[in-house]
Amino acid sequence: MAPPRPATDPELSALLADLPLTTDLDPGMLAMLRALPPTPIETLLAGRAAEHSEVVLPTPDGARITLSVFRPSGADRPAAAPCIYWMHGGGMVMGDRFSQIDLPLEWLDLFGAVVVSVDYRLAPEATGTTPVDDCLRGLRWVVGHAAELGVDPDRVIVAGASAGGGLAAGVCLAAREEGAPAIAAQVLVGPMLDHRNDTVSSHQYSGGPGVWTREKNAFGWRSLLGDPTDGDVPARVSPALAEDLSGLPAAYIDTGSAEVFRDEDVAYAAGIWAAGGQCELHVWSGGFHGFDALYPRARVSAAARRTRNDWLARLLAPAARASGLQGAR
Repeated sequence: MAPPRPATDPELSALLADLPLTTDLDPGMLAMLRALPPTPIETLLAGRAAEHSEVVLPTPDGARITLSVFRPSGADRPAAAPCIYWMHGGGMVMGDRFSQIDLPLEWLDLFGAVVVSVDYRLAPEATGTTPVDDCLRGLRWVVGHAAELGVDPDRVIVAGASAGGGLAAGVCLAAREEGAPAIAAQVLVGPMLDHRNDTVSSHQYSGGPGVWTREKNAFGWRSLLGDPTDGDVPARVSPALAEDLSGLPAAYIDTGSAEVFRDEDVAYAAGIWAAGGQCELHVWSGGFHGFDALYPRARVSAAARRTRNDWLARLLAPAARASGLQGAR
């Protein structure tokens, strides 16, 4: 029997009542979810002073990875802007480069940032290290083409939500291990960090419907890894396995108290602190998985997004002043 769950924020709970929820995820349901039409990117860009272009990168195994590049438009954009390198969520098995893109596009609006979103390959078609390797390959391209993109290579921030947050953490671990590329900071929004799926919060969100449950989480990890034995999973794939969290970029981690990833996210922040690193952690009372992306106008969602934006503003402020870039509104 699952342990009792923390209460969901009342406003979010009322909004969630209209969302059809399930406990499990299976191949048939995944196929249906993948078939749903996404929100057209033109709708998300409407009213924004932004230019959109696409870049396609080859991989050593013959695949192709698409990067979507969003740049501020207008004559007054900086010559060397900060860059947000975005990894979307979807439990490693669904989503695309436009998923949750409204989060980083807000940073384009606020900070004049160039946003690059990577369409990494999904499980179960792609397994093992392939998704994180795709993300790392795209990041290397961005840093290598910083001048062409109008990006300051010293202000490249990796960011992602859910599975994308886990991939962002994995990219930081891989970049530290390999000595490049340089990453200024990491923003991990409700990140999926631990394939073991065995924390208290994992068990709290088992056996009942939810946005993302322990059962759905097990399906995502199983799709990516099969049934791994101890020692078979590298930390860049399941970052909670990393024994040494020193030397990582400054991190921002947020999660909800009423969500399956809560405890692994808190433990990851604690590991960064224990290694002498910098991490700002927020656990939003009553927040479920993905609450601020699903319902951005709810009060707790607005507070989460505002606090995240404020952290980025503080991070970028010294360099922003030096380059003439305006701070957050």
